[in-house]
Amino acid sequence: MKQYLENFVRNIAILGHGGSGKTTLADAILYCAGAIDRIGKTGDSTTVLDFDPEEKKRKVSVSTAVYALEVSDKKLNIIDAPGLFDFAGGVYEALTAADSALIAISGKSGLTVGAKQAYEKARALNKSVAFFVGKLDSTHAHFYRVLSALVANYGAVICPVTVPYIENDELKCYINLIENKAYSCSGTEIKELRMPVSSELDDMRSMLLEAVASTDEELMEKYFGGEEFTPEEIISGLATGVKNGDICPVYCGVQQTGDAVGMMLDNLLKIMPTAADSKYKTADGNEVSFDSSGNTAITIFKTIADPFVGKLSYFKVLSGKISPDSRLINARTGDEERISKVMWLKGGKQEDADSIAAGDIGAVAKLGNVLTGDTLSLKGDVKAAEIAFPAPNLSVAVYPKAKGDEEKITAAFNRMMEEDRTISVYMNNETHEQILEALGEQHIDVIISRLKTKFGAEVELKKPKIAYRETIRKSVKVQGRHKKQSGGHGQFGDVWIRFEPCESEELVFEDEIFGGSVPKNFFPAVEKGLRECTAKGVLAGYPVVGVKAVLVDGSYHPVDSSEMSFKMAAAIAFKEGIPQTSPVLLEPIGTLKVLVPDEMLGDVIGDINKRRGRIIGMNPAENKLQEIIGEVPMSEMSDFSTAMRSITQGTAVFSLELARYEEVPQNIAQKIIEAAKA
Repeated sequence: MKQYLENFVRNIAILGHGGSGKTTLADAILYCAGAIDRIGKTGDSTTVLDFDPEEKKRKVSVSTAVYALEVSDKKLNIIDAPGLFDFAGGVYEALTAADSALIAISGKSGLTVGAKQAYEKARALNKSVAFFVGKLDSTHAHFYRVLSALVANYGAVICPVTVPYIENDELKCYINLIENKAYSCSGTEIKELRMPVSSELDDMRSMLLEAVASTDEELMEKYFGGEEFTPEEIISGLATGVKNGDICPVYCGVQQTGDAVGMMLDNLLKIMPTAADSKYKTADGNEVSFDSSGNTAITIFKTIADPFVGKLSYFKVLSGKISPDSRLINARTGDEERISKVMWLKGGKQEDADSIAAGDIGAVAKLGNVLTGDTLSLKGDVKAAEIAFPAPNLSVAVYPKAKGDEEKITAAFNRMMEEDRTISVYMNNETHEQILEALGEQHIDVIISRLKTKFGAEVELKKPKIAYRETIRKSVKVQGRHKKQSGGHGQFGDVWIRFEPCESEELVFEDEIFGGSVPKNFFPAVEKGLRECTAKGVLAGYPVVGVKAVLVDGSYHPVDSSEMSFKMAAAIAFKEGIPQTSPVLLEPIGTLKVLVPDEMLGDVIGDINKRRGRIIGMNPAENKLQEIIGEVPMSEMSDFSTAMRSITQGTAVFSLELARYEEVPQNIAQKIIEAAKA
């Protein structure tokens, strides 16, 4: 494959809802371009871009894949992103590399949540958008119903380019509205076919012509003058409108057979923006054009971490050209990285490249401390904007099945976090559990499966423990006396301590000793004894907070008293006194913010209420969404992301942050205490 400059390169991400046929559409495009000799099936695990073992096993895409191909003296990089919400990180990777998005919609399922979210994400990143309504061979598939939904949601930007002609519920042919010609399913022009007389088709072409006319004053005058546009004028107008975001072309066909996909591909190569038409955003917010004449700079948009092959970094060239033996500086670390060789991406395979120019996509193996989102440049002075990956929202506690696997598991998770920026793994120092956070149950299932197959470690998953705490509700004064005689010097420590509630997280220690009843040199030992005791409360063994301890009196022996004696005396006072202070359990309360469509507001509020949550406010948001603000016990939130996925069909977005601790209701506290004792 030869090197192409930015004005001949197109990077198109294929997005959409899970099951809408994205990966099969990618195969169909490759087939129509002559890159492969047959269209694979996801059900048979034979598609080119679902090459990961987990994808073959599950028969769905779980990660982003790229295929570079040459078509009609142009370079096209197809970027296939996962459609399942659990693997949404792949959508952000794909859009970072892409200049435009092709959103696949099932003619049977219609405009689903995943398609809507793909559109919003692409638009938010200023990417041009086109739609492909596929699976038109399915029972109950209806192109015009989908088109109506697109128009209802997005208005005048929707512009049909190819449409099906259906007679007596049978797909007869496809109409290319640019040429106003009929084509058979295989793409051959049907010259003898009388163009169908249909108000629907007339309306479709009017939408196209009006959209094209709006892109140029001369075309507008010609349109209102009743003159017909040439195909070249229509294509030019479409290209302008697509680049400006004023037009979203709509195509149709059947992925599995390749019906009408060739027509779409031909048109996409004419109207979708090239890398030269696009810009990337820098970390300081500036938008910069891709320029092959500048100094070399690349951004890493995806990482594959394999224990056998090593790290493979997918990159997009921001400026200049990258070639083997290049030396680039990582803007994040300041380290120099040597590029051994650069490669084109062909799904699960790579092809060596002499060089790759600005706007194009490639891969490099075995870079050092380089992560997804890093920018490498000749002088280290270029930094692309961070990729705003979604935050993980489902947590599980991870326990090794085999003793001694802890280090292996930790190392494997570190590699996985390099590969997937939507994974978080950390040790909870309060509960002493290793916590895995991800985007959903299927995401966690894939992570654990890869942990076993790629890194040879098996784990058991449990619901994370809640970091409860204990505190006191009233003051009490108690004595702690430690005396022991066993030949020679004995041990003697005697203290009177007043325990009282306070607002501090840490133990507050003070003294009110008068007359030297306890020498000052023993005060630190008393404080240490008390602090050690606060690590484990008397109710259920949770840390004790909100306690002020005042040393008010005591006594000592000039020979037998020691720091250890007074430390022991303080511990005795704590264990005697805290049960008398009306101790209570505290639970963590989180501030919950949920963005949800208006029509689902009641169901979401109902779910929050069932979790002992309190709604403290609601605010209108963009795109007909409402923001719910509430406070909810963290112990009730382990399955909240799963519930939101079910209740809102994946439309809800939420965040949950620890706000404070509150007293646990008595009936729940009793169960926690009994469980701790058991």
